[in-house]
Amino acid sequence: MKTLKHHAKRIVENFYLVLILIFLYAPIVTMMVLSFNSSKSRTQWGGFTLQWYTQMFASRNIMAALQNTLLIAFLSALIATIIGTAASIAISSMKQIPQTIVMGITNIPMLNADIVTGISLMLAFIAFGVSLGFKTVLIAHITFNIPYVILSVMPKLKQTNRFTYEAALDLGCDPKQAFFKVILPEISPAILSAFLICLTYSIDDFMISYFNCGTMQTLPIAIYSMTRKKVSPEIYALSTIMFVVILSVILVSNA
Repeated sequence: MKTLKHHAKRIVENFYLVLILIFLYAPIVTMMVLSFNSSKSRTQWGGFTLQWYTQMFASRNIMAALQNTLLIAFLSALIATIIGTAASIAISSMKQIPQTIVMGITNIPMLNADIVTGISLMLAFIAFGVSLGFKTVLIAHITFNIPYVILSVMPKLKQTNRFTYEAALDLGCDPKQAFFKVILPEISPAILSAFLICLTYSIDDFMISYFNCGTMQTLPIAIYSMTRKKVSPEIYALSTIMFVVILSVILVSNA
């Protein structure tokens, strides 16, 4: 009897899991299939084609948005990772109470709504007379990426043995050499993971970029602008590529 109940419970659990996966990924799979549909109809299959991908790569606006997105994502992830790692090392050397306060302040941008962050950054740029464009989007992305770096690097720093660092100093290393030879190799997996997370969030960001881009466009903004006029199959192709790229980054970061 117990075996029968356990078997029935497993069937229900598996069915529930499959239902959730279908609910989450069926729209994405549908979009990917439509990106290869020669017909513009969303309900009729006209045959397999790559013409929407060809038209997408031939579009100057999309390619310019892609270039802006990749450049901003790479630069913001790199700069945020450097600043966030340095901040993590500084925070880890603090006493318990100041460290708790600083970590609480650091977590606020992650808990804050994107629209609030986007508008507040826009108002700050306007107040300081900074024209909205590439540099403001880059600064905005660095700003919201730094907390994710700290959140990724701090746990790894807490796992490191400070006596190893002190031993390196006793054996003749200066603090710089001890950091690069002892601390950095131990926390490098967390740094790489933080960089990839920042890269993913930066590529995917819409709300903060929208309020701080001025006349410049990133891919999410370009997609939004295209959908306001007419939903073209090129959007399916572009969204499919974005999904595959982000999925690849996530798989690499968790490998």
